[in-house]
Formats: sequence, C-alpha cells, structure tokens
Amino acid sequence: MTKLSVVIVNYNVEYFLEQCLYAVRKAIKDIDAEVFVVDNNSVDGSLKMVRDKFPEVLLIANKENSGFSKANNQAIKIAKGEYILLLNPDTVVEDDTFLKVIDFMDTHPDAGGLGVKMVDGQGKFLPESKRGLPTPLTAFYKIFGLSKIFPRSKRFARYHLGFLDENNTHEVDVLAGAFMLLRKTTLDVTGLLDETFFMYGEDIDLSYRITLAGYKNYYFPETRIIHYKGESTKKSSVNYVFVFYNAMIIFARKHFSTKRAKTFAFLINIAIYFRAFLALLSRFFQKTALPFFDALFTIAGLILIKKYWGELTIYKEGGGYPLELVAVVIPVYMGLWSLSVYLSGGYDKPYKIKKAIQGNLVGTLIILVLYGLLPESYRFSRALIFLGTLWFAVVLATNRFVGFLLHRDGYVFGNKEKMRFLIIGSPAEALRVESILKSTAIKTDFIGLISTDSNVRNCDSCIGNMDQVPDIITIYNINEVIFCSKDITHQSIIDKMTEWHATGINYKIAPEDSLSIIGSNSINTKGDLYTIAIQGIDNVSNRRNKRFLDIILAVGLLLSFPFTLLLIPKGLTALQNAVKVLVGNLTWVGYCKTENETSKLPRLRQGVLSPEDGFMHPITDEELRNRINLLYARDYSVLKDINILSKSLKKTGRKQ
Repeated sequence: MTKLSVVIVNYNVEYFLEQCLYAVRKAIKDIDAEVFVVDNNSVDGSLKMVRDKFPEVLLIANKENSGFSKANNQAIKIAKGEYILLLNPDTVVEDDTFLKVIDFMDTHPDAGGLGVKMVDGQGKFLPESKRGLPTPLTAFYKIFGLSKIFPRSKRFARYHLGFLDENNTHEVDVLAGAFMLLRKTTLDVTGLLDETFFMYGEDIDLSYRITLAGYKNYYFPETRIIHYKGESTKKSSVNYVFVFYNAMIIFARKHFSTKRAKTFAFLINIAIYFRAFLALLSRFFQKTALPFFDALFTIAGLILIKKYWGELTIYKEGGGYPLELVAVVIPVYMGLWSLSVYLSGGYDKPYKIKKAIQGNLVGTLIILVLYGLLPESYRFSRALIFLGTLWFAVVLATNRFVGFLLHRDGYVFGNKEKMRFLIIGSPAEALRVESILKSTAIKTDFIGLISTDSNVRNCDSCIGNMDQVPDIITIYNINEVIFCSKDITHQSIIDKMTEWHATGINYKIAPEDSLSIIGSNSINTKGDLYTIAIQGIDNVSNRRNKRFLDIILAVGLLLSFPFTLLLIPKGLTALQNAVKVLVGNLTWVGYCKTENETSKLPRLRQGVLSPEDGFMHPITDEELRNRINLLYARDYSVLKDINILSKSLKKTGRKQ
C-alpha cells in the first residue's frame, strides 16, 4: 500500500507551485508516495510547467475553479496512500518533513490529523500553525483585539492558542489547511472536506469532525515548512473579509446549537462590516495619504504666502487678494500640480523626489501658460506662482524624506532602491542565479556569491562561506539573501532564515532548473517573485500612460461623434468601443490573438486593435504573432500605441 498521498490544489501560482514540487520531490525520495496536483483552471502556464518538469505528478486539470474543498476531494477519492497530506502550493517543506510526520503518526494511533510548525518568508513563526476552535467567545476576543492585547492568555488567546509553547508538541483543535496530514482511515469515518466551503473554513470543519470521531489533532513542531501566506489571496482585501467570515457562519450553523449559532452569526456579521470598513479605509489611505498630505501642506503654505506677500508688496496700505484666489485659483493650481506630479511618476513606488520635482516644474509651466490666457481680472500675482512652486517643492521633498525616516514602504532616499544581494550555493548554481537576477527589472548595486563549502579558496568568485554570512551582511550592507535550493537542504535554509532573522534582511529561494526566484516577506508583500524581465508593459508609468491615452482617445471619439459616424467605418460600434475603453473593459491596443502564449505575458485588457494592425498585411503565422506580442510587452512605450492607432484609426469600429 502506498504510504503517502500528497494533494496540492493550484490556482494561478505557477512559480510557487514549481518551488513547492521541487521540495516535495526531495522529501518523498525515500517514501512510497504519490503526488497529485489538482489545477482549478489556471491560465498562467501551471499545467504546462507540471507536465514538462514533473512528469511523475498525477495531474487533474479542472475546466473551472471548483473551489478548494471540491478539488482536494477529487484527488482524495482516488488516492492510495495510508496518509493523505493536503498541502498548499505556496509552501516549502524540509527534506525530511514527510519522514518525521509519518513516523509520528505511526507511533500515535490516536492521531487523526497533524499540522506542523510554519514560518513565513523571513523565518518568523506563524501563529496559525496551532489554532483553537472558533467558539463565539473565542471569535469575540479575536475580532475586538483582546487576543492581540493578551497573546499568552488562556482565556483571550484561544484562537491561536498563544499560551502553548510553539516548540513543543500539543493536542490542538484546528489544523491549518496549508499543511494538513490526515489518516485515510480517519477520513473513512469523518467523510471528506465539506464542499459547502468554497475557499476558507473547510480546515476548521474537518478538524472539528476529526475530534468528534474520537481522534486527536496534533501540532508537531519537530519539522517546519515555509508558508508564503497570502500570495494567491491577499488577506487585506474586502473580498477576503466577506468570504472568510461567511465561512465561519457556515461552520457555526453546522456545528453549534441554534442559540450559539445565532450569537456567533451576530458577532461575525458585526466583524464583517467592521473589518470590511477597516480594509477599505486602509487601502484608501495607502493610496491617497501622500497626495493628500502634499496638497494639504501646499495649500496651507500658499494661503500663508498669499497673506504675507500681499502685506509686504501690493497691499501695504491695506486690503488683500480677492476671495476667488483662495476659493478657486489656489485649488486649481493645486490640482494641476498634483496631476503633473502623478503623470510624471511622482506617486509611483518607490516615491522618488526627482520625479516629483519634475512634475512640479511641468505643472508650473502649464499654470503659467494658462495664466497668460486668463482675463486681466483673474491674473493674480506671478510671484505667488513662483513662490508656490518653491513651497510645493519643499513639501514634496519633506514628505518623502519623513516617510523614509519612518521606514514607510516605498519611500527611498538617494540610491537606496538599488538592491545588494548575497547568493548562497555552489559556484556554478550561484552564477546561474546571478545571471537570472541581472536579467530581471530589479536594480542591483552589488551581488556577492557565498560558497556552501567552508573552503572558500575553491571558489574564486566567492566572498565568503556560510559561517561568515552575518558579518558579510553587516560589512557589505546586504538587503537580501538568495538560497540555491539545489545545493542547500530546505531544513538548512529555514535554519539560517531563523538564525539570521535579527538582521532584518529579506530572503528568497532559487529552485533548481527554474527561471524564477521566490520569496515573501509579509502577508501584503507584492513583487517578491523575480523572473526574467518583460519590463515595458508592466512598468507602472507605462501602464498609467497607456490608460491615460485610452481615456483621451475615448473621450475624443465620443465628443466628436458626428464626425466619428461619418469618417470611421462602423462608427456606431467605434463609439460603443470608446465607452467600453472609458469604463475600463477594453483597451485600444491589446495583444494579437493567439492560442495561449499570452498567459506568460503581463495581463492586458482585451484590445480593440493589436500590434499586427500596424502592419500592411494580416499576420497568419502563430509563432510570429507570439513573437510580436513578446516584443510589444517587452519594449512597450506609449508611442507604440500612438503609431498603431494612427495607422488603424478606421479599424476602431471593429466589434469585440
């Protein structure tokens, strides 16, 4: 009989899945095991990657996203293993993880399920490794923050069982769905995952049914896994709040008495709207805080400048500027300055003072041009414009420098955005990873190679060995360490991440034979996947300029609709397309239509036109279309779209 069946449900996380499977392949080396990947209709190339690189994997390709529970059940029903492991694709197991957990289950026949110690991408312990049952009181303490205030309390910290030592084995109520080892005979008694739960709550439900069946759930810290939690589902999103807390309501109605379920549902509904409000508020402030404070301090300064400049010059004998200056003109100035800074990239992360000042100057030029066109009665002092420009520049620089001093995300000073890396591995593998790193969009200031061999003299290009890394981090001012998993066991990687955690640097893992480098620092981190750069179309400023061009042309066509109907074939359809572009359902120029190669490229809305419309004759060769799409994405500039549109404006009436 097969000893272990590993079941991984995947949805559009190709690179994380690849790393996960490499780790699983190492971990099952000495075990009679089978591995299932159930793909929920991914479009990112996951299926091809699994077929090409992991032919031993039993692949189930769904034609729709059937949800986590149903997908797991598909594999469990045909699995032959004595033990079933439900494993998330954004995890990395140690090389001996499976041996250790199977041994524990073999020697503990009372164990129905088992979870392990989980750490994040920086080696920090994840408290959800051990959880209590979410009773109404437990949920109340968590929702209103008491569990965070008293993290070790037996009363208040039951959700994450904070009073239990994370380094000792314990009986627990709930196993984490990221790594859930189950005895097959237990599942025969409890039944499979409840498919009522689409994404969250199914692990709590099954854990509870295991205990109801007379078995025990164990937290087992003798092995660890990395869990890049939140990569495929951002837990700060409003959608997560509704889906997760509604899953809790389903659980309560299923297992609690009617009275307790109603109490639980009442608390959860309060939590849903409270957390959703906080999530919306948080996202709003994250996006608008900097422009808001730029505008606030600038307007306040302009009002003071107006007052004192007027008293010192024009209005020495009394009087002052008219009310229209404060009520209309200053807000208009501020709007033009802010728009110019935005279009210049001054509000793109990382926030760069240089780009902000450039936007400030462009805005001033626009204001001066408009100033010259205004009637004499509305031409207030030019000195206010120039003084306002200087003051706005001071505000822009100060706000960004303060953000940098407070270590806020995205705020840089000088050349801090350039990264300094250490790559740890054999000389050949380290050099391979270095070449990948240099081909990405990441700006590198320094790349140091660390030998896994204690004898550094065997590596001419290495600057030290593993034992010297803490000192090297300090001396070379390193931002990030990359481990080559081909040469280092995952256990050693996690050991070092934990050991060097105090340095505050970031960590990533480069899987063998892969063109990706993967890591995650926190639940909200974005951009922690380095792959060979297709940089142009995914650049923030290029995306913004593309969208700006879309809006300008759409508005232009709509405002000139009589001429649009006369000059453009199928003019009515062109106007309908303009509306769709304006609301964001279409873009004027998208990719050429191909079978599936665009799944590897940055996402774009469907285009009314495509790069092939810039050619004199239609392109029928599929491979050539794929090549054109790649070049369009890699070398994109807004001028490309303008060129295509100028040649193909009459085709904008194409039906979509």
